[in-house]
Amino acid sequence: MDDFVAWFQYNGGVLDTSMMGITDFPGSGRGAVALQDIPENHTIFTLPRSLTLSTQTSALPSEFGFEAWREHKLHKGWVGLILCMMWEEAQGNQGKWITYLASLPTQFDTPIFWSDEELRELQGTAVVDKIGRDEAERDYHEKLAPAIKTRPDLFPHNQIDVWYTLHRYHITGSRILSRSFNVERWEGEVEQDAEYVPEQDSNEDARANTSIGSAMDVDDSGDGGEAVNEESSDRDSDDEEIEDTSDIAMVPMADILNARYDSVNAKLFYEKHHLHMVTTKPIKAGDQIFNTYGDLPNSDLLRRYGHVDLVPCPHLKGALGNPQDIVEIRADLVVNVVCGDVSNSETYQQRIDWWLDEGGDDVFIIDADPILPAALTSLIRLLLLTQEEWEKTQGKGRPPKAKFDLQVSSLLRRIFEMRLTGYQSPDLEVDAKLLTSHSLMLNKRHAIVVRLGEKQILAAALETLRLMDAALSDVRSDGSKGKRRVASGGTTGGAKTKKARH
Repeated sequence: MDDFVAWFQYNGGVLDTSMMGITDFPGSGRGAVALQDIPENHTIFTLPRSLTLSTQTSALPSEFGFEAWREHKLHKGWVGLILCMMWEEAQGNQGKWITYLASLPTQFDTPIFWSDEELRELQGTAVVDKIGRDEAERDYHEKLAPAIKTRPDLFPHNQIDVWYTLHRYHITGSRILSRSFNVERWEGEVEQDAEYVPEQDSNEDARANTSIGSAMDVDDSGDGGEAVNEESSDRDSDDEEIEDTSDIAMVPMADILNARYDSVNAKLFYEKHHLHMVTTKPIKAGDQIFNTYGDLPNSDLLRRYGHVDLVPCPHLKGALGNPQDIVEIRADLVVNVVCGDVSNSETYQQRIDWWLDEGGDDVFIIDADPILPAALTSLIRLLLLTQEEWEKTQGKGRPPKAKFDLQVSSLLRRIFEMRLTGYQSPDLEVDAKLLTSHSLMLNKRHAIVVRLGEKQILAAALETLRLMDAALSDVRSDGSKGKRRVASGGTTGGAKTKKARH
């Protein structure tokens, strides 16, 4: 890494080499280490914005022509940034970022590179539908490949099979997915193709930056966002709905920091012309310097970065797992369980369409918290309404209240049990035993960790239902009236629902 550090410093970066070193950590690869005790609020490195690599700093969009860039739809989604990085790497020693790009990984353990046999181990998990390999390859064939053929002066024919292959496209996309940041333009700046030159610094008020690609939540006050992703937007969406990624950038040095659950001790802050990595708590000599992925479930960690987090978990009574693990319950599964063979009838389709039109979610999130999402119960009650009750609900313009009773409990149980059957093996003990084997290949081990974590969430949800049923039965047997109180578990509103992402 000596060449990279020298390049970083030559191009305006400032690294406190007395405080931070770069080394390899067992199990997590290359990362940043504290060479001595580092106090809180210490700047360990600074770099100019011009050293970040994005569609705003690369010369390619200007050389290609902004109008042509837009005609080929390179200004939306991730294909434009991928092409910029491929082109910069193809410049060899003439390229500004060649030393940085040479330092980036060329192999990944993420599922987009897995074999079909390995992917089958992820069956039923939240990973499978989000890998985005088909969408990424469609963007390559429909956007990137046609664009580079129009400019042989920028993309010589003899370079295409070397620097612009589908395999390199996936590698570059994975670099963005796992390492990029959201570096917002300073107030007053506009996009590169507006031919606007920002003024010099007049106010160096620091703002916190949020990494989008690696989901490194560097400050709660920063503007968060979805993780950079090779996945394109839904095929049926209009081009205007595809996310604008012009603020996404590769940030040399910042992407060396690894992340681990609940371990963040440094965050990236940005100013008008510079970015600073600043410690957020004291760090002992020899400890690793961590940014954060935002404490994601293992399904997202595996899909984006190719690893999983295992720490002692309260919901597993101290056993290893990820406290942020979740299970996604799709609304179509709910409909199929509640409505059965008539789920496609006009009666139920009207209710489903109304639910979605009113802002109802089509995916519900179950996590380690023994409280079930109220929206899930509300959808079930909507589907159970008589025709007269349905017409009254339409008139009120709001879905039914999330009232829990034995009928809803029975349906929730069937939904969770049906969700369990989606995995390659619904048996938790089988997966737990498999993980004790020392001969497991890495990808299979990761897949088992992800699916076991999800199945543990579902098992806990089923236990919550059992306790709620028992409490409800006690209320009935005591002849109590009024509001039911459940000693453990329950339903709640909040953020445990979401729109499906494809």
